[in-house]
Amino acid sequence: MFSARAALLEKKYTEDHEWVELSSDGKTATIGISKYAADALGDVVYVEIPEVGTQLSAGDSLGAIESVKSASDILTPFEGTVLEANDALADKPGTINKDPEGEGWVARLEIEGEPEGKLMTAEEYQAFTEEAAEH
Repeated sequence: MFSARAALLEKKYTEDHEWVELSSDGKTATIGISKYAADALGDVVYVEIPEVGTQLSAGDSLGAIESVKSASDILTPFEGTVLEANDALADKPGTINKDPEGEGWVARLEIEGEPEGKLMTAEEYQAFTEEAAEH
């Protein structure tokens, strides 16, 4: 049972360094930034989260993250509606540094249609980031 559940909740990654975790019914997606992106940003000092009910198209900015090094948009690979935003990030933006792929999630969307671009498995994403680091 554990392995079947783990497969359903396997994280996927985008080339823009977001992670996506689809619900078992495939109707909702939790989105955040990858550990790789969090490490590259450095200490996060501010997170802009979307308002519940916001309609987004694939490729739209879901929010933004500011760190001591830079600012970066968080892009959604799906068209959909924001169901929930992680309000805790407003008070504790550093949560993204501590647990970017867990408690540091940014938003949950009710998704419509297929993702824009390729969603990679953890292994594919690791290879993608290693290749990017070499260039």
